[in-house]
Amino acid sequence: MSARSRRSALAAATAFSLLAAMAPAPLRAADEVLNVLTWCDHEDPELLGPFEQANSVRIHFKDIDGTGAVRGILRQARPGDWDVVIMEETAAPQLAAAGLLAPLDPADFPNTDIPPAIASPASGSYQGQLYSVPEKYGFHAVAFNQARVPAAEMDDINAPWQPSHNGHIAIYDSYLPILSYVALALGLDPAHLTEADLPALHDKLAALRANATLVGDTASVQQALADGQVDIVVGGGGWTTAGVDEGGTVTTADAHAPQPRPDLTFTLPRQGGIRWQHGISIVEASQRKALALAFAKYLRTPAAQARLATSSCYWGMPANTRAPLDDTTRAALHWAQQPAYIAASHTFPIVDDAMDAKLRALWADVMKDTETASPPTPASMATPRPAGDAATTDAPTSQP
Repeated sequence: MSARSRRSALAAATAFSLLAAMAPAPLRAADEVLNVLTWCDHEDPELLGPFEQANSVRIHFKDIDGTGAVRGILRQARPGDWDVVIMEETAAPQLAAAGLLAPLDPADFPNTDIPPAIASPASGSYQGQLYSVPEKYGFHAVAFNQARVPAAEMDDINAPWQPSHNGHIAIYDSYLPILSYVALALGLDPAHLTEADLPALHDKLAALRANATLVGDTASVQQALADGQVDIVVGGGGWTTAGVDEGGTVTTADAHAPQPRPDLTFTLPRQGGIRWQHGISIVEASQRKALALAFAKYLRTPAAQARLATSSCYWGMPANTRAPLDDTTRAALHWAQQPAYIAASHTFPIVDDAMDAKLRALWADVMKDTETASPPTPASMATPRPAGDAATTDAPTSQP
């Protein structure tokens, strides 16, 4: 992609994001509209088109940047405003406890072709009732350019802290997955952090920040790695490298077969990584629950799963192992390594509001000079995050 076309694409994406932000929240026209709160990877026409045509419905979506945003939207909504929400699955119990999600029947969502650890109802259940089912997942670990960094070195989670990588590192700008990753580097359990752990977390994160040249969102870290501005993305995974072309643009399998970038890869160090996992839920106040259920079922079909895996926003692992993906796509997603990655990963931690506030404050203190050091670029403003909450302090959310 030429510099001019890349600038045009980024400008168009930025304009689209601005228009989406100004769009009215839900559409209340009639039953032919299904309102969905979702991540950006669910918005491709190739994914939505077959369901819309088969059901004579239009999917209206609103991008989310975390579960706190979902909770706020649903609490302020009128009955029937929203029908489906797709978010980090570990957040479902919080919303279910608040009465915002409808219970699901496990019989509607067979797990025959889903790996047991992904299919486990534990994350999406509350008081023994299922409220969320998985449909896509991936990892926050480390992405890197193996033409510049030995793959064996990245097997150690502490490698990015080495002085030899100073100035060649980008950090994914999302506080909970990164702080959880830092906790693993300290030998701590991200799901059971205490106030006594905060000083060590602060110092370890500050040391990592001192080694980094960029703290950025999905698009900016993808671009930096693809362009050679950095060699390592801390918090990166398949969403950072799979389907990314020379210009840092994510390509879809339908648009054209992506050219392999064997130099760009990702791995989970032996100490582990953090697994993000999208879950599908139906909103309790929905007045189109039958249609919402049909949409949820559709997203778990092999064909829809393949579309989700190669989304134009970012790629990720389909929950359904029968998703029809070619060998090149499977290799880019590290299909064969999934059992080992799943076993080595930790699910997104659930933290209470008090600890959430402390972690946000810690992140803000370490990253307070980030804006000065790394001003926003068109790429960093154009694309929403794949999983996890935005690392901003002006709109607090409850990180999934």
